[in-house]
Amino acid sequence: MDWAITGGQVLHAEGLKPGTLALSDGRIGAAPAQGARRLDATGLLVLPGIVDIHGDAHERQMQPRPGVDFPPEVAMRDSAAQLLAAGVTTAFLGVTLSWEPGLRGIEAWRATLAAVEAMRAAAGVDLRIHCRFEADNLDALEEVLADIAAGRVQLLAYNDHTPAIVKRIADPAQAAKYAARAGLPPAEFVALAQRAWSRRPEVPEARARLADAARRAGIPMLSHDDATPEMRRDFRALGAAICEFPMSEAVAEAARAAGEHVVMGAPNVVRGGSHMGWSAAAPLAERGLVTVLASDYVWPALLQAAFMMEGRGVLDLPRAWALVSANPAEAAGLADRGRIAPGLRGDIVLVDPARRAPVATFAAGRLAWLSPDGAARLH
Repeated sequence: MDWAITGGQVLHAEGLKPGTLALSDGRIGAAPAQGARRLDATGLLVLPGIVDIHGDAHERQMQPRPGVDFPPEVAMRDSAAQLLAAGVTTAFLGVTLSWEPGLRGIEAWRATLAAVEAMRAAAGVDLRIHCRFEADNLDALEEVLADIAAGRVQLLAYNDHTPAIVKRIADPAQAAKYAARAGLPPAEFVALAQRAWSRRPEVPEARARLADAARRAGIPMLSHDDATPEMRRDFRALGAAICEFPMSEAVAEAARAAGEHVVMGAPNVVRGGSHMGWSAAAPLAERGLVTVLASDYVWPALLQAAFMMEGRGVLDLPRAWALVSANPAEAAGLADRGRIAPGLRGDIVLVDPARRAPVATFAAGRLAWLSPDGAARLH
């Protein structure tokens, strides 16, 4: 179906302009097609669909409580609906592949990929896989290399949470928390963590093989939680050109000096700072040190963060919205979205600026989600 979105303020690179936006054959058109269905966007902002480069809120649908699992196909269906209602039209699901069993283990990895692939055509939102490979998960290396070669992975991140886990599980309460997520008795989890840690000398070779596979597949790579500029330099040498959640301002500065995108969490902006006690994302974005905001663990935070960035008075709306649309699309190598221009993919979100809330979401030119008050705007 072709669409004409009329009466709204359309976001272009130079700012908001009143006008009509045409969608035809899944893409943004130069002019409305004859017989196109109309949506009255009077009083609304017409913005590029949000591109979420890293979000793991789907884990809460898969395991709403520790040890309580839901079928992946149900979790993915619910996740897709929530994403569209948040204005997200492209979602890289951050799927952690760890040596831990349970939610982040190999069985959950397989089930998540299968569920996404089964529903991808009907999901509305463009669902993609962001593999967060845990450094010490060497038992799963061959399988993930095969998945990358088969085109089942669209982003690869280098995670290294094992050192922190090994340190924390010396505390019985922390060990119990991790064990509950993995579905194991605490003593078994501790033994499993220590076994994984014992293979640390094998990690550099595994990372080199992963990097080679990603380069062959043409997928971008990210390094996660870089603690120092030297760590960022080492991952850059592997080909990881995206710095994700830098642990200090110095790391972000080093990445930007190298021309790399820097990702931080939209919840950081909405909450006014990092829940981990790291750098605040908003002032870094205003200085150009953060170029991409990701949902991290709350999908609606993306839209809210963009408007909060504009409201701080340093970034105008085009630059604030680019943090959740054009910039993540560029970082992920998706040249066909993130902006409003003829020929690009028809991913659009209509937003009520008074409420900072989505009213309608179009994905690939199709009306994929409509709020109750948006129904009266259809003609």
